[in-house]
Amino acid sequence: MARGLDLFRKQVAPLLKEHCVKCHGGEKTKGEFDIATREGLLHGGKEGVSIKPFDSAGSPMMKLIRHEEEPEMPDNKPKLAAEIIAKLAVWIDLGAPYDEPLVAGKQPPRDRAVVSDADRKWWSFQPLANIAPPAGTTHPVDAFLLKAAQTKQLALNPPAEPRKLIRRAFLDLTGLPPSPEEVDAFLADTAPDAWAKLVARLLDSPTYGERWARHWLDVARFAESSGFEHDYDRPHAFHYRDFIIRALNSDMPFVQFAQWQLAGDEFAPGDPLALMATGFLGAGVFPTQITANEVERTRYDAMDDMLATTSSAFLGLTVGCARCHDHKFDPIPTADYYRLLSTFTTTVRSNVDLDLDGKKVPVMVCAEGYSPIVMHSQGAPFLSETHILKRGDTNQKQSVAQQGFLQVLSRGGDETLWQWAPPAGAQYSGRRRSLANWMTDTEHGGGTLLARVAVNRVWQHHFGRGLVATPNDFGKTGAQPSNPALLDWLAGELIRNGWHLKPIHQLLMTSAAYQQSTTTDQTKHAADPDNALWMRRTPQRLEAEAVRDSALAVSGALDRTMFGAGTLNERSKRRSIYFTIKRSQLVNSMVVFDAPEPLTSQGFRPTTTVAPQALLLMNSAQTREWALAFAKRVETEAPDATQQITRAYTLALARPPRAGETTAALAFLNGGKASPTQALADFCQTLLALNEFIYVD
Repeated sequence: MARGLDLFRKQVAPLLKEHCVKCHGGEKTKGEFDIATREGLLHGGKEGVSIKPFDSAGSPMMKLIRHEEEPEMPDNKPKLAAEIIAKLAVWIDLGAPYDEPLVAGKQPPRDRAVVSDADRKWWSFQPLANIAPPAGTTHPVDAFLLKAAQTKQLALNPPAEPRKLIRRAFLDLTGLPPSPEEVDAFLADTAPDAWAKLVARLLDSPTYGERWARHWLDVARFAESSGFEHDYDRPHAFHYRDFIIRALNSDMPFVQFAQWQLAGDEFAPGDPLALMATGFLGAGVFPTQITANEVERTRYDAMDDMLATTSSAFLGLTVGCARCHDHKFDPIPTADYYRLLSTFTTTVRSNVDLDLDGKKVPVMVCAEGYSPIVMHSQGAPFLSETHILKRGDTNQKQSVAQQGFLQVLSRGGDETLWQWAPPAGAQYSGRRRSLANWMTDTEHGGGTLLARVAVNRVWQHHFGRGLVATPNDFGKTGAQPSNPALLDWLAGELIRNGWHLKPIHQLLMTSAAYQQSTTTDQTKHAADPDNALWMRRTPQRLEAEAVRDSALAVSGALDRTMFGAGTLNERSKRRSIYFTIKRSQLVNSMVVFDAPEPLTSQGFRPTTTVAPQALLLMNSAQTREWALAFAKRVETEAPDATQQITRAYTLALARPPRAGETTAALAFLNGGKASPTQALADFCQTLLALNEFIYVD
């Protein structure tokens, strides 16, 4: 060692500083190869390990220096003199020792393959805080929010008026506006628990599942075709959508909701609903015409889609970033990625006949042991084993990956705690159930993060933005929680309530924070311009599906038939969740109002304001159909023009018209430029195009 250090100090260090370190750890770091420290030298770069101590002949860097392989080093310069190369070889054979960094103050690079206790201190990897709501108010959600707002001396807004509240509740929970009769009944109910009873009744409505299933389908990147250039249909994939609706309406515990989507066939092999749930894994894109040399890479892509969606949807982590290298920001080594990936080694899409309502029906599942859906492929649809790949390259296989879980979320116990062995003769491996066991374990596995992610999604859709504003990323590139104590308490409430979501809805919606008005003032806006403290209500635009469904509902044309195959016909009268999601033929009226492309998990939708939205409501054939149906309904339900105007307003906006609005509407209807029905249809179409109709105040 002394000889090697002496050689480094007197000859090698000056050579490296002159010829190498400028591009590799000094002014820049080409190829992610940083030789400023010995640890960086041994770690290697983008191409892998470059130095093997005590073995210059086996060190790839020597071949680059000798210009025996590319990229030749130094880059774009003559080859180093033979005596210099010889000195470097001797130094490597002596162990490649350093006495100090080549760049003053340079720290060794962190070994991202190792997960440390410091890594586990990130807020989302911590156990849930054992915290009680602050004292001072009757509702725990308000208590947490008001405590956080104390420093800026802000208070909650007063409650919104009852008509706005009932419309808010209906649109939030069902995606449909209340009828005038439902509004009148709520206004007439003077009982102290009138609001709580209304919320509970809406949660029991079958329309709740249809509304909230659409939120989850975004997260699940659900579609009914394969994508890519041929985009073949998956005619039996809609059963997964029906499972989500049924699960939410029955208030299936979220822990079971997660387990069944990963391994319903392993948790409840005889239950058709459990098999329908596995459509989650198979909902992603998949090329259907594959040559022999593409089969293996495509299979790894398919497994990556399953893993990346699972981690984003349930854990709020971007695990897929570790496919080619240790995660750059979160403590997810490549080894963890491939150990998780092996969960899906033999998981394939299959069409299976299931007994639904007394008859055999083909259903697309994503499981093991069934005949895979036939693709135009020159190879098997799955692999017999999963390898750890260098740089994600199937041509650079390393060891076979054995199933494991994220080290950073595994606390106190070995992985046998979650491993499940299927019974003898079973057609499945048990790996997916093992993953689900780990992911839902609140003591030693990922269960607390699962709970945080779940309640954050519920908060997001009730308040317009999550307590964590990046619902699919709870890692270091995501936003930190605006109220961490509240988030942890809500996650704890979910677990304490048996993982049922409906009590969380009830809890949030009965808070004063949910019921407050949208009014603001300069003082409050200046103190909290982004409303990060939730001291006022922010108006929210309805999503594409709710805009269309609301128009159909007020027109009286809505077909409330639930479940079953969907359609691409935009003239359909069924709810928008029953549109077929074909990746190459998305429904225009949905896309215009920001429905996402179902390629990857979508944690939230953007809200854009573009001209085609107004043009759709002004000029499209279906909007005109809704307006005519709306007008005919109003003519049937109200005897004269004044009452027709009032009826139209209460149907569309849950309020009667103001005096000036009635006067203007009467003048319009009596203008004589169209037949009475056509004039009324024009008026009704105007109501459907109002901001007040497509925004929730």
